[in-house]
Amino acid sequence: MGSLIYIYTIVLLFAVVPLGIAKEQLSSRECENLGFTGLALCSDCNTLAEYVKDQDLVSDCLKCCTEDSDDSMSKITYSGAHLEVCMRKLVFYPEIVGFIEEEKDQFPSVKVQYVFNSPPKLIMLDDAGQQKETIRIDNWKREHILQFLREKVKAASAI
Repeated sequence: MGSLIYIYTIVLLFAVVPLGIAKEQLSSRECENLGFTGLALCSDCNTLAEYVKDQDLVSDCLKCCTEDSDDSMSKITYSGAHLEVCMRKLVFYPEIVGFIEEEKDQFPSVKVQYVFNSPPKLIMLDDAGQQKETIRIDNWKREHILQFLREKVKAASAI
């Protein structure tokens, strides 16, 4: 009986503690500085906790994740984006060069920014033009960039 109470206590501890930690959210810039640069779901952080015993790392992950829900990621859209890349490194990213040269004009709310030593990434913007999410796109194919932007960036309204 005592071991059963112990098990319930442990289960409650792991079920409640992450919820308390997840209430504090970090900015996308802080998350990027910590190494969380994608669209991580909180369930991914829980999986991380199973393999990594560093509670600070798991806590940081939970502060940077997006809550899981049915089809939650498909509902998130942005008003615009900045494609940030280092001009000197573009030679190593032919898919991104192809997108910039041939496809970018399809997305008037996506601006290209050349930042020294920056890895290729999409910085997603809210209605106020504030940074909401940063996604590294180093290994993305052109069609993946196109599909992502079609799904995530709101169509520019006609003026």
